[in-house]
Amino acid sequence: MIPAVLAGIIATTISYAGPLVIVFQASASLEPALVASWIWAISIGSGVLGIVLSYRWKVPVVIAWSAPGSALLVTMLPGVDFGTAVGAYIVANLAVLAVGASGAFDKVVTRLPASITAAMLAGILFRFLVDMVGALPATPLTVLAMMAAFFAGRILAPRYAIVAVLIVGTAMTALAGGFTGSIGTPHLTIPVWTTPRFDWAATANIALPLAVVALTGQFLPGMAVLRNAGYDHPPARPILSASAVTSMVLAPFGCHGLNLAAFTAAICLGPDAHPDPARRYIAGIAGGVAYLVFGAFAATVLALFATLPTTLVAALAGLALFPVVASSLAGALRAERGRDGALVTFAVSASGVTFAGLGSAFWGLTIGLFVHALQALALRRNQAGTT
Repeated sequence: MIPAVLAGIIATTISYAGPLVIVFQASASLEPALVASWIWAISIGSGVLGIVLSYRWKVPVVIAWSAPGSALLVTMLPGVDFGTAVGAYIVANLAVLAVGASGAFDKVVTRLPASITAAMLAGILFRFLVDMVGALPATPLTVLAMMAAFFAGRILAPRYAIVAVLIVGTAMTALAGGFTGSIGTPHLTIPVWTTPRFDWAATANIALPLAVVALTGQFLPGMAVLRNAGYDHPPARPILSASAVTSMVLAPFGCHGLNLAAFTAAICLGPDAHPDPARRYIAGIAGGVAYLVFGAFAATVLALFATLPTTLVAALAGLALFPVVASSLAGALRAERGRDGALVTFAVSASGVTFAGLGSAFWGLTIGLFVHALQALALRRNQAGTT
């Protein structure tokens, strides 16, 4: 039982070591009270869902917030009223709920060209790798040491590579005297309500990419990890539905979306967590409890991240997202057919361009799908003409 409890706690800790940095960057334009409420909402939601679903299905169901979704918000939130963003969160999770409750998850996901959705995700996240490299001139030794820890860790202990990065980066920054401010006395966080407002541009600009990323970049690999570990239950429907409903309930407090975890879930799904697969659900419950503790002291967690220098945050964020970008690019460009549409999607999504009030993620997906459909139509006509 103890290894299972430790696996759950480690999985939750890794969630804070990397993906929370993306939330911290996305919330840079918000007041500290709103940011603390955001961290509280995604932590409490992840904890409650993890405990309930793991106990209900006796499977280690690990829930986390969407790191790619957080990355999308880095460019979106500064130009949008937060109430409007909350409205977009609700619309995005309504779409996820509709797909989940209908049982059409597999059909919807398979109808979207995998290369296009992967390219959009890679384009959204690519700027974090650029920012990581941009941090090199300011603190070259720290960033290079973090990169060395990450890439060595990817070979020696992949599950703990980002933890090694955090330890090395923190140690190097401390030696250089780079920390500023203080954490203060830990205290419980009071969530802040934001009344949602609905806007068509925000729906297209934020809600659509959030829903697509959640379905293709989070739930799809998350379900695959569960199945590959030998768990043929629970079905996707209750997980998607419960995650979407909880996300909508917590959206006014800042929650942008709760999804099935993939990478951190693997820590709870193997024999290292428990030799008996039927007992590994304890890891999911333990991870959920850890989320509740972190969430209760969300303001203290925020204060901790506020002491980190921007170069450390940029390097940590880039390295945390590096595997996602690598796998997304590989998926986008693997097949020769559809490669043009994927590359266009990547280029537009990574450009940061805004047109007609809509951002690059929307236009990348739209233009990429158009190119994909155009070439598919041309190919069919060409094949028809040669037969």
